[in-house]
Amino acid sequence: MIQVDDKIISLDVFEKQFVCDLNACKGACCVEGDSGAPLLDEEERILDELYESVKSYMRKEGITEIEKQGVAVYDADGDLTTPLINNRECAFVTFENGITKCTIEKAYYDGKVDFKKPISCHLFPIRIKEYRDFDAVNYEEVKICKPACKCGSELEVPVYAFLKEPLIRKYGEAWYKELLEAAKLLEK
Repeated sequence: MIQVDDKIISLDVFEKQFVCDLNACKGACCVEGDSGAPLLDEEERILDELYESVKSYMRKEGITEIEKQGVAVYDADGDLTTPLINNRECAFVTFENGITKCTIEKAYYDGKVDFKKPISCHLFPIRIKEYRDFDAVNYEEVKICKPACKCGSELEVPVYAFLKEPLIRKYGEAWYKELLEAAKLLEK
């Protein structure tokens, strides 16, 4: 583990290599798992506010689930998440040429909303557990991401480099620069 400010970072974040390969995995992270995308409390409010702007991008099944359950639900573990369609895929997904896409992100790129997507989605496969005195920043190794690990290895891109944008979004540019310094020290 490496500490940068009050963030404790798993060595896997530095040592593992990762680059999403959507052509291989088809966006399985949006449809696999026990619950929807983990949400921060403030993200529920944001999703409530942008729902009408995102709705035109969504499938009717997703709209039905959100109108029935709301933009956020508590899963079996008591965690706030996006609702699911058929207990499988996130209500905010759509499919393009067999690849799962996020309707929130599509609306963002079209300039309809100023929120890219939940931070847990943006950071995946990094998972952050917030404690009272520190955040634990861990790499979550999952079978569906084997193509991303292979691609990352071929391109020699560590997890922290692939996830530069969401890490800066979460912790800021100054923190990310400190993370890069830690990575340089680890290389020696």
